[in-house]
Amino acid sequence: MTDDNRTLISRFPYLKEDFAASLVVFLVALPLCVGVSVASGAPAELGLVTGIVGGLVTGFMRGSSLQVSGPAAGMTVLVYEAVKEFGLPVLGVIVLAAGVLQVAMGLLRLGRYFRAISVAVVEGMLAGIGLVIIAGQLYPAMATKAPDSGLDKIFQLPGAFWDAFTDTDALASLAVAAGTVAVLLLWKHTPAKVRALPGPLAAVGLATLAAFALDLPVATVEVKGLLGSIQPPPLSAFGELAGVGLLGTVVAFTLIASAESLFSAAAVDRLHSGPRTQYNKELVAQGAGNMVCGVLGALPMTAVIVRSATNVQAGARTKASRVLHGVWLLLFAALLPGVLAYIPIPALAGILIHAGAKLVPVRSLAGLWREHRGEALVLAVTAVSIVAVSMFEGVLIGLALAVVKTAWEASHVKLEVVDKGAGPIEAHLSGNATFLRLPKILDSLESLPQDRPVRLDLSGLHHLDHACRTALENWAARHSTAGTEPVKLVTAA
Repeated sequence: MTDDNRTLISRFPYLKEDFAASLVVFLVALPLCVGVSVASGAPAELGLVTGIVGGLVTGFMRGSSLQVSGPAAGMTVLVYEAVKEFGLPVLGVIVLAAGVLQVAMGLLRLGRYFRAISVAVVEGMLAGIGLVIIAGQLYPAMATKAPDSGLDKIFQLPGAFWDAFTDTDALASLAVAAGTVAVLLLWKHTPAKVRALPGPLAAVGLATLAAFALDLPVATVEVKGLLGSIQPPPLSAFGELAGVGLLGTVVAFTLIASAESLFSAAAVDRLHSGPRTQYNKELVAQGAGNMVCGVLGALPMTAVIVRSATNVQAGARTKASRVLHGVWLLLFAALLPGVLAYIPIPALAGILIHAGAKLVPVRSLAGLWREHRGEALVLAVTAVSIVAVSMFEGVLIGLALAVVKTAWEASHVKLEVVDKGAGPIEAHLSGNATFLRLPKILDSLESLPQDRPVRLDLSGLHHLDHACRTALENWAARHSTAGTEPVKLVTAA
């Protein structure tokens, strides 16, 4: 072994493992980057640009050593709505501003607070996104245009299917999408040597071969070339930041991308025994990547659990694997962009339908309903709200419901009444008396005899809010007027 080889091995002791893992991650990332970009209403190459930045910029930075970043299916709905409302040139401004906010939050050490977000809200958010992705991608799978709203996407599906079965081109497109999903579902049952090729790449490759060999009448990806797709936002687009609607979209991008990245980091940490994620530094890294994506006019990035888990399972040991995966994406985009023109759009729709289905926790929801019905309700309401209204409003509804649920569960109060027959009635309140439990407290107190004195002991309360205190004082005044003696309120010393 030469001295140069020994030096290389000493500097990069896991180069062999990281090199092999990077190739696997690249093969998984390639169809997903393209599919997410097309589904977002953007040129296919922009998804590759985001994947490249995720590898070469975020991949180099500190935070999470094995987590892979790129365009995410979870942001597809939000990006599509932003492109439709504000236009593709303004997308870069939104992504850039979101990146700046992420860096600021990381520097202010706010990253750890994302761990306080209700898991039910996050799972509900992902489930809602998954449902919208599935409903939305069924339309390009049938070679037709999807409706704009989430509810319309669902309600118009029966009619779209009926029309598809009377159209030869639509049937061919639907067959390609269905075949892609079938390959993805069955790939895990193939021999180990076959599974060395990632399922998404195999599914898209087989769909492409079938469409070409059978000369199927299906739409394929439009190719503009890497440099032709990169369009930095014009200075005039920054003026849109003065609008309340755009600022709301920036906040939505920031919060959802950050939450998805940091929850992904927590999940990836459970898959390996290496260094743990430094949440604030990871938030800075994600923000830096999104700032670069914004300058290039590309899609937003988040950490993505599928590619990250693939990276770990492929044997990656350091961040070199995710950096190298960005190199392979860059080489492909620069040298072989024409290959994208052969990929059938219904095959990409099948990839995203499968990805969307994995976001919906069907199995765990039943168990959650049996054990924690409140959490299951938050999850379901968040998901339905995202489908019925929009991503941002749906998440806000879920967060509000989670806060109300927590407040309700925390405001346990107990009223014990002791009546010895002689003297005043002893009433003891303990726990947390808040306005949420006020109807129950007042109903119990008002059921006490009106012609007997009452001694109301509040010393057992850990918390008594203003609304409860005022209501209890008013009840005491009314009872004193009706009874023979005034109510005596006893509070903690």
